[in-house]
Amino acid sequence: MSDVVTLALIYYSSTGTGTEIANTMADAAQAAGAQVRVRKVAELAPQAAIEANPVWAAHHAATADLPTPTPDDLTWADAVIFGSPTRFGNIAAQLKQFFDTLSPVWQAGGLADKVYSGFTSTGTRHGGHESTLLAMYNSIHHFGGIIVPPGYTDAVKFVDGNPYGTSHHAAFGPDLGSIDDDTRNSARHQAERVVRIARALKSGRAA
Repeated sequence: MSDVVTLALIYYSSTGTGTEIANTMADAAQAAGAQVRVRKVAELAPQAAIEANPVWAAHHAATADLPTPTPDDLTWADAVIFGSPTRFGNIAAQLKQFFDTLSPVWQAGGLADKVYSGFTSTGTRHGGHESTLLAMYNSIHHFGGIIVPPGYTDAVKFVDGNPYGTSHHAAFGPDLGSIDDDTRNSARHQAERVVRIARALKSGRAA
């Protein structure tokens, strides 16, 4: 058995914040020695809604060629990091719809005993940073997954303040779709921690 950790980063992003976080995590995980697949779940919103928001429309076009996830990506992965913006304190319908396609691999036990973690972004400072991740993790309990949150395991987490996962305040304005250094530091730490824990678990299984 190879000791190389395989990591699937599966996320949804409308305006680009989640894409920036996912790419930051992917780079950190690869630097830590993991093989990484980045997958953006399919868009469900009507084209009229997308085109009504110029930032959303631009990001939708820019990421049109990104691969969408399949259940095989989870079967392949030792670890999975999910990402979603907040939608009324919960995960986006786009990510939930992907979860709802996973029953066959779940029934076969293909989602169990993997490392899982999550990230989010919200348009307000207290608008679902924690509740979105907790809602996401409800599904992972059903998977039989091993949730690895960042906790307060590094000084960067006392800056971002969310022990459940990386979260970013995606304020409306000219910077929408970008992330700051605090979020990047949190994302890197979370990805490195996920890879490290997954590698330790994988080594233990192989022993």
